Amino acid sequence: MANTELKSDHLFEMLKIHLATDAGKEITKKIGLVYQINIAPKKIGFDEVSYIVDLKKGEVKKGQYEGGKPDATFSFKDDDFIKVVTGKMNPQIAYLRGVVKIKGSLNAAQQFTPDIFPKPAKM
Repeated sequence: MANTELKSDHLFEMLKIHLATDAGKEITKKIGLVYQINIAPKKIGFDEVSYIVDLKKGEVKKGQYEGGKPDATFSFKDDDFIKVVTGKMNPQIAYLRGVVKIKGSLNAAQQFTPDIFPKPAKM
């Protein structure tokens, strides 16, 4: 299912634009880690779409990481990722409940917070 349309695709596009701004460059300078995020439409491990959030270079790309191993890899269902990024679900609670799977450095994983994503405009 390579052409799966995910709700979170839009968030990654927004993050890509955000990382090019001065605020995004500050995040890149502060964190300096590489993350792979696997998003599944319905069930973790099935039909996942991978994104690389490279906070060393300030880039967001669709696909597997090709520069060795990412510092941390997350696996989410699409709806759960949206909840975590928008602040409707606490990332630590999501981990404890098994909503997110993490591979790699837990220290690196703890630095990937919803604050990395741009804040939605208030109406």
